[in-house]
Amino acid sequence: MKKFVSLSVNGITHDLAVEPRRTLAELLREDLGLTGTKKGCGIGDCGACTVLMDGVATFSCLTLAIQADGCSVETVEGLAEEGRLNRLQRAFVDQGAIQCGFCTPGMLMMGTELLRNNPRPSEKDIRRAMSGNLCRCTGYQKIVEAIQKVSEETP
Repeated sequence: MKKFVSLSVNGITHDLAVEPRRTLAELLREDLGLTGTKKGCGIGDCGACTVLMDGVATFSCLTLAIQADGCSVETVEGLAEEGRLNRLQRAFVDQGAIQCGFCTPGMLMMGTELLRNNPRPSEKDIRRAMSGNLCRCTGYQKIVEAIQKVSEETP
């Protein structure tokens, strides 16, 4: 039996009927068409599915859609500002922190949470925060540099 949920995704309220076993990642990708959130391992090991739920980085593959009822969810699609890349997205591009792009949405969401909570993170803080997100292309250094660049530009 489906359950009704109401949640805000990137500032837009959605009222949906969902199966109780449906994950937040499935709801975002399949019901709302927000395919920026990637489905990687499906067991919370890779972080590709990271979104912010009420401001907290959350693995959407491990979160049931019904758990998001009444919550505010931010996905990578919501990061752009007036149709343009935000500072962190721009820094990822400029620093070459994007290769295949599969991990990038999760990395951006985790980086966003980090910078909101700690605008001046040390390299160690960044590496610790990003440790739940796997990248098999860039080797993390460029990702760390992108986040550092944004933190250094923050007034």
